Amino acid sequence: MTGEQPVGDPNASTRQRVARSVLEHGPSTAAELSERLGLTAAGVRRHLDGLVEQGLLTSREQRVYGSRGRGRPARVFVLTDAGRDSFGAGYDDLAVQALEFLARTAGPEAVDAFASARFASLEDHVRRELDGAPGSESPTQTLARTLSAEGYAASVRPAAAGEQLCQHHCPVVHVAERFPQLCEAETEAFSRQLGVHVQRLATIAHGDGVCTTHVPRIPPTSHPPGGTSPRTTDLNPRYAPDHEEHTR
Repeated sequence: MTGEQPVGDPNASTRQRVARSVLEHGPSTAAELSERLGLTAAGVRRHLDGLVEQGLLTSREQRVYGSRGRGRPARVFVLTDAGRDSFGAGYDDLAVQALEFLARTAGPEAVDAFASARFASLEDHVRRELDGAPGSESPTQTLARTLSAEGYAASVRPAAAGEQLCQHHCPVVHVAERFPQLCEAETEAFSRQLGVHVQRLATIAHGDGVCTTHVPRIPPTSHPPGGTSPRTTDLNPRYAPDHEEHTR
């Protein structure tokens, strides 16, 4: 997180921790942040107020599924576009201009080829990590760990008949808004590396809070990571029943 704190601000480091926790874990209440970071409730609220004032966070009522107890629902804090940008989404305008030029001069197929080639080095990295992953890790967890090292702040949650791969940050979100081929190529890369047909449920580029991909349970007899798998198809990006935070 860069540039958002005044020079010499003694609260900068802690405020960054609060913002990064929201980035990595998704929409969070003040109580969850307090427990997660080991800070007092009053201290967390002070930092949250500062981040909201700076336009890096916003708050909304927490969505509750099923019956709700008495009292007002808790408020959750989520990153704004400016908050996401502060974590290093740079050169967006230049990238969009370059891809628009590529599309005009070489056609949309060239953009598709670029989107696929962009993940080649990441796929090599994922393949090496999968080969050396500890037995306690699922392939999806290994993929999430590798993506986090690349700046995607990824995590895994259990889901019906499989897992959900959640990416809480997208370094190219503003480019992907204009060129969804980046999201499609990424999803297909996941499918190849995990050896199963995965489905994208939500994307930050579509306005959702988290990029979420459903990974069905991987059977022991599944073809090895990096092999050929069926072409992935995206579900409605607004449909993501297992994540409260997908729609802002």
